[in-house]
Amino acid sequence: MVKDLPLSEITLRRYEKPYDSSKRELIRKVCLSLGLLQPGDSRDIIVDLLLALENSRLQRAWLSSFEIRDKVQGMRKEHSLEEKGLAESNIRRQLKRLRDSMLVDKKENRYRLSEFVPLNEIFEAKIEKFLIPQTIERIKEYLGKLGD
Repeated sequence: MVKDLPLSEITLRRYEKPYDSSKRELIRKVCLSLGLLQPGDSRDIIVDLLLALENSRLQRAWLSSFEIRDKVQGMRKEHSLEEKGLAESNIRRQLKRLRDSMLVDKKENRYRLSEFVPLNEIFEAKIEKFLIPQTIERIKEYLGKLGD
């Protein structure tokens, strides 16, 4: 039996304009918009994880998964959020998801936002200009075969 395994996958969602939102809420909307978080999902540890990496980007600091976990735990306490999802295995799983989405780099078990550039630049270079056109082109190839 042949399994249909995608080479890559992307989900895009459109939300209202960002008005007076906190940095955490902006990161949350980015995660929702890119399919990293599902609407209504209370398990939003990936939001704080990405926020920790965004904050470390400003200092150009690589972080270990343990340092990320500690920062995420502090942020969740600060915002009075549940601390579920802080197991090391879950932190590594979420980091892998961010790496698979081309937002995060890993080197010697340390992580950073890709090349320490802002998220909007990562999105433009790696998703908007690279992943989306390739995905659309492949879909067109399948559609073209239907027309043959």
